[in-house]
Amino acid sequence: MTNNHAIVIGGSMAGLVVARILSDRFEQVTLIERDQFPCGAIARKGIPQSRHLHVLLQQGQLILERFFPGLGEEMIAAGAHLIDVTADMMWLTPAGWGVRFPSNVSMLGFSRDLLDWIIRRRLATINNIRFVEGCDVMGLLSNTDGTCVAGVSLRSRTSEEEQLHADLVVDASGRSSKSPQWLKALGYQPPQETVLNAFLGYTSRLYRLPTDFQSDWKVVCLQAAPPTRTRAAAFMPLEENRWILTVYGGDSDYPPTDEAGLLEFVRSMPCSSIYNAIKNAEPLSQIYSYRGTENRWRHYERLPRYLEGFLVLGDAACAFNPVYGQGMTIAVLGASTLDECLHQQRQYQPNGDFTGLARRFQKKLAKINAVPWLLATSEDYRYRGTEGKPPSLLTQLMHRYMDRVVQLTTNHADVRLALLEVMHMVKPPATLFQPRIVIPVLKQLFKLN
Repeated sequence: MTNNHAIVIGGSMAGLVVARILSDRFEQVTLIERDQFPCGAIARKGIPQSRHLHVLLQQGQLILERFFPGLGEEMIAAGAHLIDVTADMMWLTPAGWGVRFPSNVSMLGFSRDLLDWIIRRRLATINNIRFVEGCDVMGLLSNTDGTCVAGVSLRSRTSEEEQLHADLVVDASGRSSKSPQWLKALGYQPPQETVLNAFLGYTSRLYRLPTDFQSDWKVVCLQAAPPTRTRAAAFMPLEENRWILTVYGGDSDYPPTDEAGLLEFVRSMPCSSIYNAIKNAEPLSQIYSYRGTENRWRHYERLPRYLEGFLVLGDAACAFNPVYGQGMTIAVLGASTLDECLHQQRQYQPNGDFTGLARRFQKKLAKINAVPWLLATSEDYRYRGTEGKPPSLLTQLMHRYMDRVVQLTTNHADVRLALLEVMHMVKPPATLFQPRIVIPVLKQLFKLN
């Protein structure tokens, strides 16, 4: 292995950040994308969720800032809104309104198209990164004894299939990844899968609010409370004086895609703030719908044998229900984990060999995915119609405990801050089991019993 060439499959958030990381270690990095990248902050077919509300959690912001210094300032200069998640957000939990106060936990209000465009523009300035657009990867190539990846076969819309050789191949192609089939074609066992589906769908639309509209909030988040309240909504400012509305329903209570139906869906919410904001607002887009929200974990960490030099991350490895806003942050966490593993690989294999990297990386990635998977699936288990493996005793106990924690967030600022720090992945889940939180939770439980 000479570290001459690395291939990244997919221009997803995971793929873009991985390309940046690999550019420090390889002479050439090729990013292959089925779409043609647009010139500007414009939606593209390959990211069907881009027309819906996106959240980059604080941990994701910190990681992106490390690989793209000044990114946050550049986004704010482009119109993104800085949002204090405890002071600027009205958050209706299943237990009531979260207490509001200023804090240091923040996020940006922006469109997914803006973030992708700024990062692609940054990558375009790196000389050893090459974009190959409008091409489908058809399969993997291996060395003569089939133990190590040797590149990919690809085909554009206008030419025949060709081979592109590389020392390392990373699949970041998202939920539609073909890696299980590619591995099987080379004689490798495809990964086992765990799937959990709460039959949740969401609908989004862009608006421009009237010039005289006033409020004491920047974001409204009306959380679902399954199994009884299956509907939810979020409303957030974007660049260019636009606002995005995303509503969702679980247990197949899908939001409508016609104007009257959407307004009625919003009006049915337990709070009228969003309805009052949009009823006289100017629609700026069509109404877009998305229903591919099942949680799907492809267990590459359990493979009995690995194709050396081939790695899978992002939604291609583990895709979460998007409504919980973890996806982009988990993608960049996975990329950061790859960065750490590549650094360690130099210590294990000073000659540049990638033997053992795939196993170590996929197992570390699985540990990264475990907590957000538990958070997403635990919430999805609350819907009556959820399909998948039955909830464990741990999940049931976590439901009871977290219900009490959320109850405390309605009148305890320190508990709300702790919960948000865990949700934004800047603090470990163990934070919610500190005595200052456990003791009042236990008092609630004993009082109820």
